[in-house]
Parts: sequence; structure tokens; C-alpha cells
Amino acid sequence: MSTEDTLAQWTQEFNAVRERMLAKAPNAGFVTPAQAAGKSGLEVLQAMLAGELPYPHISDTMDFGLVSVAPGKAVFQGTPQLKHLNPMGGVHGGWYATLLDSALGCAVHTLMPPGRGYTTAELSVNIVRGATLKTGPLRALGEVLHCGRQLATAEARIVGPDGKLYAHATTTCLVFELPSA
Repeated sequence: MSTEDTLAQWTQEFNAVRERMLAKAPNAGFVTPAQAAGKSGLEVLQAMLAGELPYPHISDTMDFGLVSVAPGKAVFQGTPQLKHLNPMGGVHGGWYATLLDSALGCAVHTLMPPGRGYTTAELSVNIVRGATLKTGPLRALGEVLHCGRQLATAEARIVGPDGKLYAHATTTCLVFELPSA
């Protein structure tokens, strides 16, 4: 597939998800314990993508969003904006880190059974190519490497529609029982 075809596909997928989410849940918010009760992490994220649960505020702040999930996988897409630039005019490292952390965490979240949660214990980010305002959409592809009873590890990478790597990361997450409501 050509870069132009990939970009067109990404744009269509992102817009379709965004429209579906905003049609049913037009405002950012939080998933309450009652809304998540009895649902696996994958089911919570699927409900969010369907607009049945609110999307998180960070999506508006950082101009990115969840595009798709599958067991052990999560895909986010974002486009660097003027507000994401550092004083030297490059995309701030925090934007890359937040996009990667979201893909990593949601990939882990897809493997959480009802009543289990996680938190990031370690995040390691490597930026290998600078993005600019002209870069356009980038995707963060997160995938779980191991998910156990107490720890989960995952890796993610940010790529452009041309397949070029912009950044990659790994995480270790602590896995635990959620407090009962």
C-alpha cells in the first residue's frame, strides 16, 4: 500500500471512530466503577470506541485518540499541533511519551479480566525521528509482551503512514485487584 493510501485509510478510520464516539458520548469524561463493573478491560475499551462510555479528557488535550483494540493490542492516532511544540519548534518529548504510554497502557488494559486493574510502574521512551507540524498523523502501536498476575510488560512504536519509525517505548505495569465498589 502506498503512503497516500495508508494516510487515506488512517484518516478514514480515525474519523469514523471519532464520529461514532462523539455521536453517543459528545463530551470527555471518566468511566465510573459502576460503568466498568463486570466488564473486562477489552470490553471497557470496546464500549468507549462504540461511544457507550465517555472518552478520556487526555484525548482532547493531546489531540490523539484510540483507534482500535484487540486482545493484547491497542492503536492510537495523533497529529502534532502548534500547542505540542517545544521552544525550539520541535514536537515536545512529552507528546511522544503520552501517546506511547496510552498505547502501552491500553494494550495491557485489554488483557485485564473484570475486577483487575494496572498502573504504569516504568516507562522507557526513545525518540528516533523528530516530528513537525508538517508530519501529519502518526500512529502508536502497542502490544503486550507478558501479562501475569502481578506484572505486565508491553512495547509500542510510533510510525508515520510511510512506515518510518518516530519513537518506541517499553513499559512495566503493576497488575492488581481493584477495590470493590
